[in-house]
Amino acid sequence: MAVPRALTIAGSDSGGGAGIQADLKTFSALGVFGMTAITALTAQNTTGVTGIVEMSPEFVRQQIDAVVSDIGVDAAKTGMLSSAPIVEAVAAEIRRHRITQLVIDPVMIAKSGAPLLRPEAREALRRSLLPLALVVTPNLYEAAALVDRPVETLEEMEDAARALHTFGPRYVVVKGGHLEGSAVDVVFDGHHFERLEARRINTRHTHGTGCVFSAAITAGLARGVAIPQAIRDAKAFVTGAIRNALPLGSGHGPANPMHTWKRGANNSRE
Repeated sequence: MAVPRALTIAGSDSGGGAGIQADLKTFSALGVFGMTAITALTAQNTTGVTGIVEMSPEFVRQQIDAVVSDIGVDAAKTGMLSSAPIVEAVAAEIRRHRITQLVIDPVMIAKSGAPLLRPEAREALRRSLLPLALVVTPNLYEAAALVDRPVETLEEMEDAARALHTFGPRYVVVKGGHLEGSAVDVVFDGHHFERLEARRINTRHTHGTGCVFSAAITAGLARGVAIPQAIRDAKAFVTGAIRNALPLGSGHGPANPMHTWKRGANNSRE
């Protein structure tokens, strides 16, 4: 049986709660072999980011090429891309290797508020990478930055999804985790809207949730799940990761993408 293969192109979180580390945990939890192209190293914990070292665009390209040319990729995702030259390098490799199942998490700011994408890189993201996306998963802040207007209500989320769809992605998921009330995400396929709703979980331990969500979509696509179902499954998965979040550190502790494994391990001892 072929092993599903997923590539994450993102930054490293030394605290293990987000970025490459969260993506690999999610891939493993969902039965997918994970590979990486690291765009930046961060010195980071639950309270903030204290340092960032970017990889060179050429080295990012080398990592992608090394993985795709040998192991192969069934689906890929992007996370922290940091700079316009890295965005352009990633887009060039995606095109060159004809990776069609691409999930873009347009990471711009850490949970602590630290910037993870330079402002001048936003246009490169819109111009070069969004047209290649199968799915894009902005939160309210990221959606507002990409469409240059406030996104603070469900109606504005739908308007933003329409606008983002014109840049080229086949599916747009505007995440409503920062709204009041239930956690509602808006999914748009260019013709129809779907609202994915989950009961809000009262916790500050939500570090890495965007990474877990986009990685779960990517894992579903790598396994051959249809796009709408992969998005629904990812919503359920990240809700479970938040419900079972880990109260580590003194700031925003991480969501737990290994929650299904933990439950299975507990059941095996009963």
